[in-house]
Amino acid sequence: MDRKSAVFTARLITYIVLIIMLIAQTSCGKDEKNNDVKKSDESFFAMDTYITVTAYGENSDEAVKAAENKITALEKLWSVTDQNSEVYAANHNGTAGLSDDTAELVRFALDMCDTTDGALDISLYPVLTAWGFTTDEHHVPTDAELAALLENVGYDRITLDGNTLTVPDGVQIDLGAVGKGYAGDLAVQELKANGITSALLDLGGNIQTIGTKPDGSTWKIGVRSPYGDGSFATVSVKDKAVITSGGYERYFEENGEVYWHILDPKTGKPAHSGLLSVTVIGDEGRLCDSLSTSLFVMGIDRAEQLWKERMDFDFIAVSEKGDIYITEGIKNDFELSESYKGLNVSVIK
Repeated sequence: MDRKSAVFTARLITYIVLIIMLIAQTSCGKDEKNNDVKKSDESFFAMDTYITVTAYGENSDEAVKAAENKITALEKLWSVTDQNSEVYAANHNGTAGLSDDTAELVRFALDMCDTTDGALDISLYPVLTAWGFTTDEHHVPTDAELAALLENVGYDRITLDGNTLTVPDGVQIDLGAVGKGYAGDLAVQELKANGITSALLDLGGNIQTIGTKPDGSTWKIGVRSPYGDGSFATVSVKDKAVITSGGYERYFEENGEVYWHILDPKTGKPAHSGLLSVTVIGDEGRLCDSLSTSLFVMGIDRAEQLWKERMDFDFIAVSEKGDIYITEGIKNDFELSESYKGLNVSVIK
């Protein structure tokens, strides 16, 4: 088996395990009056990951199909490699007229780049490519290579005037750190437009929920362990997104060193902030998606500072020392799994 096949197989196994875990935690389709509730689900591959949409309600079949159609349509707009996508056009022509959905995503992404002081930078794509994280042809760039590539990194050089995006020569953007979250938000809109009040979406581990389970109980979402397979904790939510970023998601080893895909835009190298994973819980998938990556880059002190400034999200952070940090908004909804009960949990207030 070649490297690409091995990586694809490993990811497939991971997503299947996550889906099985979520199914195990989902009710059997009964509401609190013990009446049968129609359940529909659909699994498909899009945005370089396996996606499962599960919805409950009379129009669940139509709703799930509408959500799938929305996500696949967005993929065609936002793909970095599809020559017909709006992002590809901007990267290769220097400018592009964007659809409303793409313009809103770029506008939000640029705002989050600014909010995080560049811990998130959508112009990092050429550096990711140099490491091989976009192709699975892994390579450790020299300092000279990185220095040359970083000359063309800088989200503040990108301009969006209405729906017209301008990208300077040599700069390339990638909306992957925000795109799945926003796709989840728009898929949620499709489900709600079809009358759905109970649903769970799994976009390759990015979880978004509508309402509660059909029986009225909250969704218990497993938080993947950075130490191995399975979950180290669960968080109970309703009408929330739960999105995790960690160095364990995509990495390679060379000469005894581990290099993961979450890069520090200031150095072009894998971010080492003292954290192993960050999970963000909030009302919007796009916010949680962008913050899970940027808080990982920031480290716990800057993450705490940003949380206190905004107060519109919560997070769970796992440090390299094995300490767990959670914000007080989820302290009553957070529970360590049985085999991790010995870990130290600090509540940030």
